Amino acid sequence: MRIVPSAPLRVVLIGFGPVGVRYAEELLPEITAGRIRLTILGAEADDPYNRVLVAEYATGELERDDLAIADPAELRAAGADVLTGVRATAIDRETREVVLGDGRRVPYDRVVLATGARATVPPLDGLEHVGPDASGLDDALTEGVCVLRTPEDAERVRSVVATGGRVVVLGAGVLGIELALLLAHAGAVPSVAHFGPMPMPRQLDRGSASVLAAALETAGVHVVPHTRAEAIIARADENGVRRFHALVSSDGRRIEGDLLVLSCGVRARSELAEAAGLRVDRGVLVDDRLRSWTDPAIHAIGDCAHIGDPVHLHDAHVPGGPSGLVGPGWRQAEWLARALRDELDGIETAPFAEDIPGVVALKAAQVDLVSAGDVSADPFAPVPAGEDAPGVAMWADPQHGTYVKMVTRDGALTGFVAVGMPRAGAELSVLYSRRGELPSDRSLLLRLDTAEDAGPRTTGREATLCVCNGVTEGTVEDAIDDGCETVADVGRCTRAGTGCGGCRARIAEMIGAREAAAL
Repeated sequence: MRIVPSAPLRVVLIGFGPVGVRYAEELLPEITAGRIRLTILGAEADDPYNRVLVAEYATGELERDDLAIADPAELRAAGADVLTGVRATAIDRETREVVLGDGRRVPYDRVVLATGARATVPPLDGLEHVGPDASGLDDALTEGVCVLRTPEDAERVRSVVATGGRVVVLGAGVLGIELALLLAHAGAVPSVAHFGPMPMPRQLDRGSASVLAAALETAGVHVVPHTRAEAIIARADENGVRRFHALVSSDGRRIEGDLLVLSCGVRARSELAEAAGLRVDRGVLVDDRLRSWTDPAIHAIGDCAHIGDPVHLHDAHVPGGPSGLVGPGWRQAEWLARALRDELDGIETAPFAEDIPGVVALKAAQVDLVSAGDVSADPFAPVPAGEDAPGVAMWADPQHGTYVKMVTRDGALTGFVAVGMPRAGAELSVLYSRRGELPSDRSLLLRLDTAEDAGPRTTGREATLCVCNGVTEGTVEDAIDDGCETVADVGRCTRAGTGCGGCRARIAEMIGAREAAAL
């Protein structure tokens, strides 16, 4: 159905995190021109911050001001109505109003859900849910137990890091491993407990996981695999408050610590949509125009959005789900804002095209690891008759902490993992994002980490430096030439380095090289 908007178009944005901020920023010209009236609802009282960098704040790599991503005063000055510390409690689709926690009702022509995700809290015996957290959205837990999603969570971690305390991280996904490495670098004593036999099982094969596990131990991270966590032990402190003392596994093992950080994945905040009668699976189900399957006046972007083909309308479960990465969420926000502008101009926008699965890189100085695509292919497995086996090339030197595996189909790179080989990893990242072909002699890629100019290189001005924002090396070079002197300057000019932060070291290196050349 076609929606006939009022003038100006009334848009209510629910969620003021990184993805919501990007959507609001993209609409600013239309807001200033009076074509769109935007109301932003942020449940947290804090100004918007980059949740992706909270771990760096928790371990002292960054300060609180470094997390800031937008100034509400600037958005208000442009004409947006920004309400922070205010929760949306219902979407009344009959009257087209969003109901707020204080009873106010905000009329809309369009609603954009950017409510993100919440941390998964496993059911552990002895773990208490003692009330709402600082945002009022999630439960506060037993003292000494937290997830790592907010600055308040980070403050709890900082207090333990300051004393060189023991931190138990439950979960060995990307975020859990990154946090543990940051903790070790900051002087804390981290342990990572996880259920399976190897860390990062979604991104790694057995060989790369073994090399990573050894590198973690060398970096000061104690890894405890095969841990089926069942309970916590809490003891009363000097003030009579129950405080975490140890994590208990099903086989009776105890892992003692001063703090337990739960890094057990996330799930979409889709309760508001579900209560409004919208179809929900792993997130709010939207089509290739990011419209709810149920109501085209409601959109979803970021970690709460599950893009699915409505051909699965009658299926119990829909393939896919939220990406869990900030980069795809930003691209959804940019596309949706552009589509809305085009609609006001009477222009049809091409449907949103999902990215290929992104490259995952550990943000840690002690371990260099990048991975993308499916790397599970076994080069020695028998191939059924009539099937084509993927091409698999591998290099392993566990004693020195290096491992590379490349998987191809019809010559194009469809998956890879590189541990301890940063130049090969960078080259493979570029080839993967372009679906490029590997050189016929795969060993040329391995030589990149042993010689400056060995083998062909696809990196250069056109190579993507900041994956989150799609910024090339050439764009960053031009920003430096135009006077950007710090990583923060480059971020303000190009947005590079303002997402996960994984490219900040490379940006700093480029700035340093330019300064050295100028001497």
